[in-house]
Amino acid sequence: MKYIVILGDGWADYPDENGQTPLSLARKPNIDKLARISVCGLTKTVPDGMKPGSDVANMAVMGYDPAVYYTGRSPLEAASMGIELGSDDVTYRCNLVSLGGDGDYETLSMKDYSAGEIDTPSAKKLIDQLNASGIVPEGCELHAGVSYRHCLVRRGGKTGASLTPPHDITGRPIAGYLPSGRYADEILAFQKRSRGILAKSGINAERAARGENTADSCWLWGEGTRPAFKSFRELYGLSGAVISAVDLVKGLGIVAGMDSVDVEGACGTINTNFAGKAAAALEAIKTHDFVYIHMEAPDECGHQGDKAGKIRSIELIDALVVGPIFEEMTRRGERFRMLITPDHPTPLSLRTHVADPVPFVMYDSGKPARGIETYNEGLVRTTRVYFPSGVEMFRAFTAPDK
Repeated sequence: MKYIVILGDGWADYPDENGQTPLSLARKPNIDKLARISVCGLTKTVPDGMKPGSDVANMAVMGYDPAVYYTGRSPLEAASMGIELGSDDVTYRCNLVSLGGDGDYETLSMKDYSAGEIDTPSAKKLIDQLNASGIVPEGCELHAGVSYRHCLVRRGGKTGASLTPPHDITGRPIAGYLPSGRYADEILAFQKRSRGILAKSGINAERAARGENTADSCWLWGEGTRPAFKSFRELYGLSGAVISAVDLVKGLGIVAGMDSVDVEGACGTINTNFAGKAAAALEAIKTHDFVYIHMEAPDECGHQGDKAGKIRSIELIDALVVGPIFEEMTRRGERFRMLITPDHPTPLSLRTHVADPVPFVMYDSGKPARGIETYNEGLVRTTRVYFPSGVEMFRAFTAPDK
């Protein structure tokens, strides 16, 4: 048996004024075809009391109980970057963000949490400039990641900072969301100083000349400490591989003992190499029992309030990932299961994550089921199939035949 998870990050949504969601509006013949012959339903991926981050939700969909294994988002990203962490090290996600306004730092607003989805080579040069400037706090290291996503490591530190994800406050004044708690003054000083360094960068001057959002400041959030996972093979008896453009999901796979497969042109946006991800998954499943394919694009569009982009990203995943994988796995003749699901909703009306249950399609090539006519948030409720946790859904997905 082979197991394939196709995860459309954040593609679940709330109905608009016409009762429609991106999933109901998107043309997705491959997913709908599978929905008719699969077990469909809802699952709650975010445990009560935990924030609905992609870290918690993907962890649950991958079969790991966040209540047991979660120690923060940034250490997972650090693992993907190859950063070795000690037991007393503390990590933070460091976004490059665009800020609106011209006054003092406290008077500015969060214009864009991704600095215009800045490209990785430009972002790395900016991180290099920040490191060379000497503004990184003593005892800390600033590491470059992918696009706007980077990592600050505090060696020999303690947790206790209260930090706000920048995608939660898009369009809002930052004054009510500045750092508080442990190291707050030092973190805020670093963010302010980064603004001064970045303002002088030729890279930002070039971006501004092209009409692109500039990287105006670092913004720290996602505090955490080194995770300690049981291996995926130990938990489920399966070898696994993960395919993602973002360090968070790559890191989840790495700490779970899976192989992380890089795909040329995978960038975590609607411009990612969807077809390349599908091809990589089909190759990886030859030598692994389980492959987890993560697509960030719907979530990015949700944060941007881009309805057309969110619909288009779902259609691209359907056409370039779901269809080719289903067809090729069927041609190969080996029994397989496919789980198609988001991790959490990212409603266009809110432009941030929520903890509502998400709709899934669970297909078994050896045991077709009676499903629903089309896959969307409303119709899956009619099945009354419900898993109270993502882990329980995953266990059902990987359970041996009775």
